[in-house]
Amino acid sequence: MKNSEIHAVHSHHRRPQRKKTPLWKKLFMALVVIMVICVAGAGAGAGFLLSITGTLPDVSQTLSPAASSQIYDCKGRLITTVHAEQNRLPVKLADTPKDLQNAFIAAEDIRFYKHHGIDPIGIARAVVSNIRHRDATGQGGSTITQQLARNAFLTQEQTLKRKLLEAVLAVEIENKYTKAEILEMYMNQIYFGQGAYGVQTASHVYFGKDVKDLNLAQCAMLAGLPNSPNYYSPFHNLQAAKYRQGVVLDQMAKYGYISQEQANEAKAQDLGLVKPGSNQDDNKLASYFVNYVVQQVSDKYDSSAIYKEGLKIYTTLDLDMQKDAENAVNKDLPKGTKNAKGITQPQGALLAIETKTGDVKAMVGGRGEDQFNRATQMYRQPGSAFKPFTYVTALEKGMSPNMMLDNSAVSFAGGWSPKNYGHTTGGPVTMTEALVKSMNIPTINLANKVGMSNVIKTAEKCGISSLVDSGKYSDNNLSASIGGLSKGVSLWDMAQAYSVFANNGQLIKPRVILKIEDRNGNILEDHTGESDAEQVLDANAVARLNVMLQQAVMRGTGRNAYFGRPVAGKTGTTNGAHDAWFVGYTPNMVTAVWIGDDTSTNAGYTGGTIPATIFRDFMSQATASQSASSFNIPASIQGELAKAQNEAKAADQQAQGDEAVPDQDTSTTETNTQDSGKNSQSRSSQDKSDSGKKHNSSQDQARKSAAKAGKNILDQVAGQ
Repeated sequence: MKNSEIHAVHSHHRRPQRKKTPLWKKLFMALVVIMVICVAGAGAGAGFLLSITGTLPDVSQTLSPAASSQIYDCKGRLITTVHAEQNRLPVKLADTPKDLQNAFIAAEDIRFYKHHGIDPIGIARAVVSNIRHRDATGQGGSTITQQLARNAFLTQEQTLKRKLLEAVLAVEIENKYTKAEILEMYMNQIYFGQGAYGVQTASHVYFGKDVKDLNLAQCAMLAGLPNSPNYYSPFHNLQAAKYRQGVVLDQMAKYGYISQEQANEAKAQDLGLVKPGSNQDDNKLASYFVNYVVQQVSDKYDSSAIYKEGLKIYTTLDLDMQKDAENAVNKDLPKGTKNAKGITQPQGALLAIETKTGDVKAMVGGRGEDQFNRATQMYRQPGSAFKPFTYVTALEKGMSPNMMLDNSAVSFAGGWSPKNYGHTTGGPVTMTEALVKSMNIPTINLANKVGMSNVIKTAEKCGISSLVDSGKYSDNNLSASIGGLSKGVSLWDMAQAYSVFANNGQLIKPRVILKIEDRNGNILEDHTGESDAEQVLDANAVARLNVMLQQAVMRGTGRNAYFGRPVAGKTGTTNGAHDAWFVGYTPNMVTAVWIGDDTSTNAGYTGGTIPATIFRDFMSQATASQSASSFNIPASIQGELAKAQNEAKAADQQAQGDEAVPDQDTSTTETNTQDSGKNSQSRSSQDKSDSGKKHNSSQDQARKSAAKAGKNILDQVAGQ
């Protein structure tokens, strides 16, 4: 039995009854429209309408609907779809199944290829049929062109004025476009329920695939939805949706598009519906990165382009690495407490950059509770993570990693007396040991020797953009050498600067966008070629620094960051543990991690603890599929490492069994000197206790592995 034959039996399929327009009124409106059509052929109808409605819209300029933009990762995987009010992904008619095209024509406008926008025969037939069946949903009188005109330019109100405008606009559309163009625009314009506009978006929402891959049963289901999208949605009422699908299939068979046997088979076929909402983008995944990309595109193009122009934006992000990054941050951050704004503190951020290309592979701007991106918008004191700029400046000036530095108590003008962690002092130490153990006094003495202005220039050459060069709050002072800056630094700049170390002194600026195409596939910009590299530091000086920073991970304050392959890096903790950093790198990737309280109160953690652990947990997963590689140490440098090798072994022997190498490398600076208060201290102590239980086992394992590797690091380097 056909669906049309059991229509009366399935009365429970009917939609909730709206207030009906009297049949006499429908007849009158239809007759008026028909008369206008007849007159419009001579041009008088158009003049009549203009006289009562004003100027009609220009159908040649305004028939391109707003289209959603799509953001992809570096492997072409969809990250998210960005849209304003209407979620629409335009598609070419050639990319839609012929069954879908025929289904729309059979269901909505069987005389589509014969009329010129208005179909008087179709209107009369629909009115008579609806009178006979007393069912306003049985047949529609509007052609596909009229529906396009209504959806593109008009409202859904049932008035004579709207009907007249619809008729004239339909004729105008037919005059300017081919039937194929009209059908394509129609299929991209109409609403299918569930927030989906156009057949491509509807196909994704209901079936989880591109429209070109739909079968006959699915085509008939989609073609039946525009009649009443919410009522016939298979997510709301599958029985009603199947009934409507059957009507469409019977119409297709009636007009010869398919056989009745094919129609019956399609009715019995499973629709292959996806779970409602399962095909929607995970708006939380890479949310900070997406917002950053949207802002970059909006700054370069019209602010509304990304919401309306259907752009395809191909980015540098790797979704697998992004998931690894978010998992590491969420797992390793302490539970914390919510502040007055409902934001959990402490917060955390991570930025990972591929060193050879500058491609941003992962970005975490916080816990996901707000839109403030701590990876790009935040400026905080870097603590000891800023020290490598002092040391590489000295290395560029020809100073040796074995040069001895004074580690005795010292006072400077104004009464400033910097201190090492734990207020320790002692005899001279090598430059290497001072950096590995993150000593403040030797670092300040080294900065004084090379000139603080030169240290600032080095940091700026590496990409640190927030330094103050002059004036009352100039960073040209010795406290800046250990991270006491006027404005602070961003996580973005720190990752960029450390990538110079991984790149043997070359600066490759980070990027997030590889290519942008418009809705028609035209390339607006393409950055997929090689990245521009600028040699900003001496390669030999950087090679020496890399050896020193490898030891900082192997046997220094960064031991918790070790994950079983060559890695270099530096911890950073500001006075009072307000900010905690770890910035580390392999030859192929640099990752910067920060945790702290948004209000700069005492977060209670140091760079060698949670930040280093987040780094390790992320990098171990992100690089698991990559082959390990060693840092490039030129042959000219290998010989000079023998002395440093012996001194390092002696230092290790002295450090065994005591606390000679603290995990807390607090830099005493002229900033961040206020205590955080009892409440913050209490919260911090509790979080530290909880976090300690959570991370002790993995940290101990990392330390043992790093210590074992650290005893051989200089042997390995010297033997290259």
